[in-house]
Amino acid sequence: DRALLDSGVAAARLAELAQPALRRGELQFIGDDLFGYGDEPLMIVPVLSAGEVVGVVGLAGRSGGYGAQLDELLQPLFATIGNVIGALQADRHRRATEAALRLYANVFKSSHTGIVITNADRRIIEVNGAFTNLTGYTRDEALGQSAVRVAAGRQSDLEYREMWRKVETEGYWRGEIWDRGKNGELFAELLTVSSVRDSEGRVVNYIGQFTDITQLKRHQQRLEQLAHFDALTQLPNRVLLADRLQQMMAAAHQEQRMLAVCYMDLDGFKSINDALGHQSGDRLLVAVGERLRSNLRDSDTLARLGGDEFVMLLGGLESVDEVQGLLERQLKLIAEPYTIEGAPAARISASIGVAVYPIDDVDADSLLRHADQAMYAAKQAGRNCYQLFDAELDRIARRSSEVRARAELALENGEFRLYYQPQVDLRSGEVVGVEALIRWLRPDGQLMPPAEFLPMIEATDFAIRLGDWVIGEALRQVDAWTAQGLRTSVSVNLSARHLQQPDFADRVRAALQRHPAVHPAQLELEVIETAALEDLYRASMSMNDCRRLGVSFAIDDFGTGYSSLAYLKSLPAETLKIDQSFIRDMLSDSDDLAIVRGVIGLAAAFRRRVVAEGVETAEHGRRLLELGCHLAQGFGIARAMPAAELPDWVRAYQADPLLPPRPTIEDHGYQRVAAGH
Repeated sequence: DRALLDSGVAAARLAELAQPALRRGELQFIGDDLFGYGDEPLMIVPVLSAGEVVGVVGLAGRSGGYGAQLDELLQPLFATIGNVIGALQADRHRRATEAALRLYANVFKSSHTGIVITNADRRIIEVNGAFTNLTGYTRDEALGQSAVRVAAGRQSDLEYREMWRKVETEGYWRGEIWDRGKNGELFAELLTVSSVRDSEGRVVNYIGQFTDITQLKRHQQRLEQLAHFDALTQLPNRVLLADRLQQMMAAAHQEQRMLAVCYMDLDGFKSINDALGHQSGDRLLVAVGERLRSNLRDSDTLARLGGDEFVMLLGGLESVDEVQGLLERQLKLIAEPYTIEGAPAARISASIGVAVYPIDDVDADSLLRHADQAMYAAKQAGRNCYQLFDAELDRIARRSSEVRARAELALENGEFRLYYQPQVDLRSGEVVGVEALIRWLRPDGQLMPPAEFLPMIEATDFAIRLGDWVIGEALRQVDAWTAQGLRTSVSVNLSARHLQQPDFADRVRAALQRHPAVHPAQLELEVIETAALEDLYRASMSMNDCRRLGVSFAIDDFGTGYSSLAYLKSLPAETLKIDQSFIRDMLSDSDDLAIVRGVIGLAAAFRRRVVAEGVETAEHGRRLLELGCHLAQGFGIARAMPAAELPDWVRAYQADPLLPPRPTIEDHGYQRVAAGH
């Protein structure tokens, strides 16, 4: 004690020297002059409690007189000291345990996670405040009750049995369930159930912890609704349709039944949408969806892909006849008038394409594509009908896709050519213009006629690019001919898609500006009657804009479309071209002759020029002159030829000497196709 009090340095030295003794758990004599008081050795003895070193005792004294009995003399003292220290340690451990229990109790009470403790029989023996807040049951109401009965939500008995099986075998279960509170309302919870076992492995308690995730689940449901359902009609969208289609195909395969994929497009919806406004159009789409859904079974699926396109999945079918009967009812239902708030009653129809699995044994994407192709076939068949998928049509569609891809590459590689077929005045023998006809010169030297590729591209955006090229190339050629002393006009055929572009007139203006030597009146644009009628308003606007530039228009293949007087009045075209199918057979077919006579009469009545296509013989020419048509083109006059051959042909051309000198019907002064002659 004297040394410890007298010297802090000595105390530090004592702690340093004590370490080996502490590690070995035995007494040790250290030095004989540690503190500078002569021969006063220091003895250090570790004190043990429950096998652990809990302290150390150090004694210093005169060395004489200890001898071998020192350890024996001191052991009772050390034992007493050890007992005192052990008691102090036990008290400290008790206090620490009590503090931990108070901490656990506070956590149990203040936790926002619901906690329920049951005995081995799954009867509740304790709950916390969060349990009461989340479920509405008080502690007294919950104690002694079956935990399963209190938490009776949406889960089936089978699901509960599976949950408890995992708790017994794996020690815990974690998952999402729907629970029911005291007020009867359901709420979603994230639940963990754990088993508590004694030292011998027997279950003595179960602990359940749960958190209310109702808002999270509702938010998740809203996200799923947005991701899988159409926002307007609340019908499944394309994503959910793909999933349902896969499931129904698997079921059809397993049950040996049929599945019908019905792709539907509303006829004329755009016109109604434009006339009534988009809000009324949206309400019409909702009404159509409700009608279609009301006529389907719960096992069927109705989806909206966007716009006015819907898809029906009809499963569990025994035969195709079942599909046909349902579709006929759907078409009738759709065709009934719709009363839209604030708008007059609207009528609409639909075109439906059908692909039947496993008759059409393909994957889901191909099945939907085949139904889409069949829908277009229904459109072409007159609309307001349905068509079953035809494998031959699919082959044609795939070939069309291949041709379109090759055609785009051909334009980049300069493989397209323009040939020119002369148009003449049968009465005077004068060449009044030429029609530009496109040809495809393939790398193998084969010349592909337009009938083999134009129908496959005319409804695509590529038709616009190709049409711009044709107009530009035709104007370039007219410019070149003018420089050679040959002044003529050129007629260029247009696709409906090209004509109905909002900037079509600007495209024509730009092409003319690139060839200032070509007068706009030397360019005539030909549009097929049925193409112009697809969007009469847009076609008329484009045609009038071009006419203000000085460009003229002709209606090609007149007589093959609707040929309505109202349409003839609405379309600002100066020329009607009689389709060659009527001209070719008019000498032997009285009906064709009557049509030719009628078109010529209409042209005269509306003060339009008229050109006969397909003139193959002098007899055709004489008969046309008798009827009052003196402008013609056809193989009997000349075939289409490369641009380089036209000047020589024009110089050498002579009209058939057998043709009469003038027509027998007054032509009202319209004697030439193009200005400048």
